[in-house]
Amino acid sequence: MTASNQPIGVFDSGYGGLTVLKEIVDLLPQYDFVYLGDNARTPYGTRSFDVVYEYTLEAVKRLFDEGCHLVILACNTASAKALRNIQQKDLPVIAPHKRVLGVIRPSVEEVATMTKNGHVGVVATSGTVASESYPIELEKWSNGSVKQTSQMACPMWVPIVENNVMNTAGADYFVQDNLQSLFQKDPSIDSLILGCTHYPLLIDSIRKYIPRQDVNIIEQGKIVAQKLNEYLERHPEMESNCSKHSTRKYLTTEDPHFFEARAAQFLGYDIQAEKIEL
Repeated sequence: MTASNQPIGVFDSGYGGLTVLKEIVDLLPQYDFVYLGDNARTPYGTRSFDVVYEYTLEAVKRLFDEGCHLVILACNTASAKALRNIQQKDLPVIAPHKRVLGVIRPSVEEVATMTKNGHVGVVATSGTVASESYPIELEKWSNGSVKQTSQMACPMWVPIVENNVMNTAGADYFVQDNLQSLFQKDPSIDSLILGCTHYPLLIDSIRKYIPRQDVNIIEQGKIVAQKLNEYLERHPEMESNCSKHSTRKYLTTEDPHFFEARAAQFLGYDIQAEKIEL
């Protein structure tokens, strides 16, 4: 792969990562990007650690084949279940000069500076909640500012978004029920992490049913975009490997026309996609 074609890779098991890509592109439009959605095998949230790791590694290798030196796992489940293994076990062997980053640590660093009373809530998929990644990372990176982390698995939220039924009574029911249960666990929560990249599309319902309007809602897209910008500034050796022609490429393991129709819902504009095998 020539130096003139070294895009930044963005991976998600489905469509949610497009909310992250959109914010990254808005902030860093000069860079080239390749988005890969493993839509044929989504959702990852209910799969085992081993399967998520296997699938994610396959996707990362494909993005490396596309010329990417830097890959963002714009998927909380992949970040929770696969990132550490890929960083520690695989990269030193298959690509020691390439990097794979996730979305959990940027969110954790942000909420640690935002919370005033140290009570943090997390809504996420069952897999992300079961991984305990957010409580572990918050304890590790918050410098003591986070005193209590309460989680709530929201298994219906992704299907609601994927089926484009966000603004319905059914969607409102599940959002209200899950948020009510979370805040019953800890009524003092002052910061809420949306621990799945699909969830920003439910933001109207979330704001409607959050019990207090002074609760900070942490959406990952803008945070990840800003943290990526800071990462590139800190690592000029990596930044210089990223090509800058403002190109965008979209890959999917599903039917590309189906992907294109759904992607427009997340991005707000039409794209063209290519089907691949992993």
